[in-house]
Amino acid sequence: MFQRLVNPLKSNSFFLFGARGTGKSTWIQNQFQKQNIWYIDLLDPEEEDQYIRSPKHLEDKVGACGPQLPDWIVIDEIQRVPKLLDLVHRLIEKKKIKFILTGSSARKLKRGAANLLAGRAFVYHLYPLTTQELKDSFELNSVLNWGSLPKVQSLGSNAERAAYLKTYALTYLKEEVQSEQLVRKLEPFRLFLEVAAQCNAKILNFKKISNDVGVDDKTVFSYFQILEETWIGFFLQSYHPSIRKSQLSHPKFYFFDPGVIRALSRTLSGNIVSGTSLYGDAFEHWVILEIYRLNEYTGSDYRLSYFATKEGSEVDLVLDKPGFPVILIEIKSSTRVDEREVNKLARISMDFKNARVYYVSQDMNHLKIGSVICLHWQELLKELFQEELEL
Repeated sequence: MFQRLVNPLKSNSFFLFGARGTGKSTWIQNQFQKQNIWYIDLLDPEEEDQYIRSPKHLEDKVGACGPQLPDWIVIDEIQRVPKLLDLVHRLIEKKKIKFILTGSSARKLKRGAANLLAGRAFVYHLYPLTTQELKDSFELNSVLNWGSLPKVQSLGSNAERAAYLKTYALTYLKEEVQSEQLVRKLEPFRLFLEVAAQCNAKILNFKKISNDVGVDDKTVFSYFQILEETWIGFFLQSYHPSIRKSQLSHPKFYFFDPGVIRALSRTLSGNIVSGTSLYGDAFEHWVILEIYRLNEYTGSDYRLSYFATKEGSEVDLVLDKPGFPVILIEIKSSTRVDEREVNKLARISMDFKNARVYYVSQDMNHLKIGSVICLHWQELLKELFQEELEL
């Protein structure tokens, strides 16, 4: 059992969102096993049908138990019956019952229940396992090849991992997209998933993707929104001090797990080998995922973006928040610092006033070359999050 970093306030109802397979149900069972809990599993067809037909059944069930109210009511996959949120709202107000509401999709909630209880339930997210959660089980090459979903970590062979990830991709299409009716036609979306996986961490050209998939560019954008709203990935906008202006530039999109990307792009048959460009891309992607997850878990509240110059140079990651210096991070998978790349980063950083500039690699040496601090990736995580985590 892995000790997860998510740490909701237990004095209040809360949502726990995350993609399928990130361990939401397991975490709840582990955290609340000694308390009086009612568990409503909307993945069970009979329970789902009962509450679709009569959402008021929840209120009737609570009323029938008299003064012996449960400590918590868990509703798993709440997006399957969004109308239950009206009852949840009322029971929080009248009965002071605390709810844990899990979900793997925000799309139907936004359309069917709108306001997520107007702040009466806090919102948290659960992601694939981080290095801090894996601890001694962490192995970089394994994570780059197979990702870090909890089930993957329990499997004993690469053949089992590949089979699980293929099944995961098919299950996502069948149960999250098709059954929830998130798209009208499944085949263009199926093709889109493969193309989008191949575009991971690259600046998106919606028009080109639309030509490859055979739908218009507005539909392509809506497909990416589905991935975001089912926590399969996230947009990384181009950096600009103004949020509005940053969103005018083309974003990048990052899938939430390296193993799932390989399943969607149908590249599970070969391993990612150190020293190749594929390895470099996978390493950069994974470091950004780690920062993204830890930023969420620690409540550090950085805004994540990338930076590109008119001449075509890029900085992989920019972190900023009001009152703090901007942080520039360039990520390389090499085991030796490349001074040419460091100098290039230093020149780009001159456009930023008082920025903290990091060149991150697998070199164990801690160097400072001009204004650029060169760190091993583990040291970077300490620099960014040590105050919030025991790293």
